[in-house]
Amino acid sequence: MLRQGVGRLISKSKRRINLPAKSWNAPKEKAECVVIGAGIVGVAVARELSLKGKEVLVLDSAPTFGTATSSRNSEVIHAGIYYPSNSLKARFCVRGRNLLYQYCSQHGIPHKQIGKLIVATGASDIPKLNHLLNRGIQNGVEGLRMLDASEAITMEPELQCVKALLSPSSGIVDTHSLMLSLVAEAETKGTTFSYNTTVVGGHLEENQMALHVSESKSLGNWDGSTPLQPDLILSPKFVVNSSGLSASALAKRFHGLNTATIPPAYYARGSYFTLSNSTRLAPFKHLIYPIPEEGGLGVHVTLDLDGQLKFGPDVEWIRHIDDTSSFLNRFNYSVSADRVERFYPEIRKYYPNLKDGSLLPGYAGIRPKLSGPGQSACDFVIQEGEIHGVTGLVNLFGIESPGLTSSMAIAEYVAARLLG
Repeated sequence: MLRQGVGRLISKSKRRINLPAKSWNAPKEKAECVVIGAGIVGVAVARELSLKGKEVLVLDSAPTFGTATSSRNSEVIHAGIYYPSNSLKARFCVRGRNLLYQYCSQHGIPHKQIGKLIVATGASDIPKLNHLLNRGIQNGVEGLRMLDASEAITMEPELQCVKALLSPSSGIVDTHSLMLSLVAEAETKGTTFSYNTTVVGGHLEENQMALHVSESKSLGNWDGSTPLQPDLILSPKFVVNSSGLSASALAKRFHGLNTATIPPAYYARGSYFTLSNSTRLAPFKHLIYPIPEEGGLGVHVTLDLDGQLKFGPDVEWIRHIDDTSSFLNRFNYSVSADRVERFYPEIRKYYPNLKDGSLLPGYAGIRPKLSGPGQSACDFVIQEGEIHGVTGLVNLFGIESPGLTSSMAIAEYVAARLLG
């Protein structure tokens, strides 16, 4: 079945829509491992499973891999400083960073370990900076060092701060090249990628999750609530729900899964602004981060591998996302030019020489979060059968930052848990 490809199987089947939810009258096929979602975590999981000798099918609603959160982030390799000790984020970030640097070096993936300065711009920030230092040490982050203002400004003359935490193991990576390499390696090991293919739900068969699969184009006029007859039903032995922005919405459409185990989904848009070309030389050589804020790590400075600067992301909470939008990634990714007025004062706290008119709208991304405004930050949630009761199903919820850094460690963990 995998060699034929899901798209060709679907095209041969006769679509039947608007039938009662329980009359899933569609062609059925078996599979060994199905990964839902071809973002950085999904492709890393597919590669890991294929390296273990499993036959893997990856389904994604988009025309290619990595079109959502994976291609709309800061492209930062995080060290593992921010996250509570022994949390999944802390463990996977530290382990994933090491795996990522090793993989990039071995496979020629463009990356650079440029280091990061987390800055205190006022006296009230210093205790928070000390807390981050202690947390990073607890998490096993190497080389952390507190700098006084003069040391930090010697490293970055345009910087304004009273203290700074140096993280030399932080870096940047070409995310597209990374994903391209992971996809190619997985395909070499026999993984099949089926794009423009949406998993819209599922149902239990002998305590395993059968997946309801449709062509993405067939969902164009779907209202998100009318029962939709799938084009194909897949019966895999193992399922990894790595669908990112739609992970919670999809899990709620798995008939027979205990919905009480599914965490609520929140969405936060983050916009980026770039420095105009009139600024010939980049003012910074390191990543510059303020003290973290609610919902994110603050409006920070990120460099790309060509040395170009971008600032962001901010946090803009999005409400009332319907299933169709999350399944097909129909989010609003436009960057409102008006938001730049919120960027200037935040950036000038640590970069006072930023000139008016020097910021241009860049791009935006959406964070798949498990906590909303005013709530404490949540850890990654990786749900296995012992939690939701379904054999061979792993749900990945809330895989936001540091998801890119953690991707290979998450893949390692998921494969080990599935395959025992």
